[in-house]
Amino acid sequence: MRRLLLPVPLLIAPLLLFTAGCGGLPSAEGKASDAARDVARKAGERLDGPRPRTAEEVGHSASGIDGVEVLRVTGTSTHEGDGIGLVVRTSGTAYGQRRDREPVTVLRCFSVRVSPASEWGEDPPAVDCPDGPPLTFAPPPEPPPLPYEELRAKLPRVPEGGRVDEAGIRRTLAALDLDRAIRTEVKADDGRVGILMSLKSNGHDPQDCLVAHVRPGVTEVWVPPRVQRMPGEGGCSIGNALEPLAPPH
Repeated sequence: MRRLLLPVPLLIAPLLLFTAGCGGLPSAEGKASDAARDVARKAGERLDGPRPRTAEEVGHSASGIDGVEVLRVTGTSTHEGDGIGLVVRTSGTAYGQRRDREPVTVLRCFSVRVSPASEWGEDPPAVDCPDGPPLTFAPPPEPPPLPYEELRAKLPRVPEGGRVDEAGIRRTLAALDLDRAIRTEVKADDGRVGILMSLKSNGHDPQDCLVAHVRPGVTEVWVPPRVQRMPGEGGCSIGNALEPLAPPH
C-alpha cells in the first residue's frame, strides 16, 4: 500500500491561520476597557454646551452622571484658558470568547476636557487614577424667587379715567424688600407705568423675569413665555412691560 505524504508546510498552514485568527481577537479585558472609555466619552458629550460654567458646576454635573466618578477637577471656567479638565473613573464589563465564563469588569480613569474648543464625541485618553475617594460637589444655589403673587396683590388698581401714580408705584416696589439679585426697572409712558423684575442672564438660557404694567382700568403681572425670555427676544425688557409682545405661535 502506498501512503500519501503531504508536504509539511501544507499541514502547518491551517494551524498558523487558526492561531493568528484567535490572537487577533480582542480580549475580554480589552473589550471591558473600551466599554469604560465609552462611558467617559458619553459623559463628555453630556457636559458639552455653549453656556459658560464654573469648575464647581461642571464637577457637580459630571458627578450626577450614572457610572461616573469625578476624581480631579482643574481650571476655573469652561470659557477661560483651556476650559475645565476632569479625571473621571468609569467601569466596563465584557465577556470573553466563551460566554459560559464569568464576565470581566474593569475600572479605568480618563481625562475629559469641557471647553468650546473640545471636539464632539472624541475618545478621552486613559490616565492613571488619582489616589483618594471621588470628589463631592454642592449643588448650585437656587435663584431667589420673583415676587409674582406679592406684586399682583400690592400694585394699585387705577379706575378708568384715573391717573397712575408713578411715584406711589416706586414706593410700593421699594417696600417689597427684594433680594439684591433681583433687578427692578420702572418706566412711565403715555399715562401708564411699566415694571420689569429680572435676574441676571447667562446669555444662553431663558432669563428669569416678570413684567407688569399699570394703566387706568388695567393692572397686569405676567411671566413672558419661554421663547420670549431667550436672549435677544425682548421678553425680559421694560419695553415688553409697556407694549406687551404678541404671544408666540
